Amino acid sequence: MDPTDAASLLSFLRRAESLKDETRTAWTSTGRPESVAAHTWRLCLWAVVLGDHFEERDETFDAQRLLKLCVVHDLGEALAGDVPAVDQPPEGTSEQERADLQAITEVLPEAGRMQIRDLWEEYEAAETPEARVAKALDKLETLLQHVQGDNPPDFDYRFNLSYGTDYTSDVDPLVTELRRILDAETEQRAQKEE
Repeated sequence: MDPTDAASLLSFLRRAESLKDETRTAWTSTGRPESVAAHTWRLCLWAVVLGDHFEERDETFDAQRLLKLCVVHDLGEALAGDVPAVDQPPEGTSEQERADLQAITEVLPEAGRMQIRDLWEEYEAAETPEARVAKALDKLETLLQHVQGDNPPDFDYRFNLSYGTDYTSDVDPLVTELRRILDAETEQRAQKEE
C-alpha cells in the first residue's frame, strides 16, 4: 500500500471499529454480551492453532488464507449488526452484509477493497477448502461460547444441536470430534437448565 493511502486506511479501520461494540447473542463466562470483534478474535485463534493441522492433511491448504477469511468473515456486520441465527430469514443475511461490506470498504484503494470483498465472497460461497474450514470453525467457536458463557435463563441450548451441522460435517475428523464434544456439552447445559 502506498503512503498516500494512509488516510483511506485509517478511515476504513475507524469504520471497522464498530465491531468492538456490536454484540452477538452470546455471553462471556462473566455474563457480558460478546462483541462481534471478540468472536472474530477467538475464531482467528482457532485458525492459528489448527492451521498447521489442515496444512499437514492437505499440502495445498493455505493456513494464512484461512486466517484472512476468518478476519473478514463478519466485517459486513459493522453497520447493520449481527442477526441471531434463530432470527435470520430463510434467505439469510448475506445481501445486507454484502451491501454493508461494500460501504465499509469503499474508502480503501481498489486493491485493498477488492481483496477484502473477494475474501468475504469466498467465505460466503464456502467452496474452497479454506472457506469450508473457516465456516466450520466459525460454527464451532459459536458453540463453544454458548456452552462456556453465562447465558440468560431462557437460552435455547438445544437449538445449537442442529446449528451449523451442514458446515461441520465431513470437513475433517478433528472437526467432527470437536463437534461431538461440543454437542455433548450443549446437551449437558440444556439438561442442567431444565
